[in-house]
Amino acid sequence: MGEQLANEHPLDVDVIIPVPDSGTVAGIGYAETVKKPFAFGLLKNRYAGRTFIQPTQKIRELGVRLKLNPIKEIIAGKKVALVDDSIVRGTTSRKIIEMVRASGAKEVHMLITSPPVIKSCYYGIDTSGEEQLAAAEREVKDIEKMIDADSLHYLSIAGLYQSVGAKKGFCTACFDGDYPIDITEIKEMKKDQLE
Repeated sequence: MGEQLANEHPLDVDVIIPVPDSGTVAGIGYAETVKKPFAFGLLKNRYAGRTFIQPTQKIRELGVRLKLNPIKEIIAGKKVALVDDSIVRGTTSRKIIEMVRASGAKEVHMLITSPPVIKSCYYGIDTSGEEQLAAAEREVKDIEKMIDADSLHYLSIAGLYQSVGAKKGFCTACFDGDYPIDITEIKEMKKDQLE
């Protein structure tokens, strides 16, 4: 996926930094393809849990600060490309970019190894309602501004299929809205749970 992302969006940056751990493998693939240095510029606190599934915005933001520590020696004065697996609400990406900028980055570019998440998942991943998804009703340029990135690039759906070597066999409903089964009943149950 990192290699495919590099083919679709080669950037002229100084260093490729993965968002641990979800962006590590793709970050390596991206760096090797564009022939740019790869470095662990964000250290992860292994005792902090997943931030995107926390119940409130305040807890998610605190979780990001506790979870990741930027390494100024790797970041300061550089054009940085951050590689991550997805953007759900955009709040985690915004906080990460804020920390990287505070560590002295000249530019911060965000590379995402999935297409934009435009629909909720009803099959076991606890994503937000569509009204909270960053890409549900926003264009890429608007999300770029929202997270304060110098640029934002997603892997295309065609690139996703190509990178995994298949054109079917897995669900892409959160990326294209094509749910493999009728979700009307599931949506109603989730709505009732939230009320």
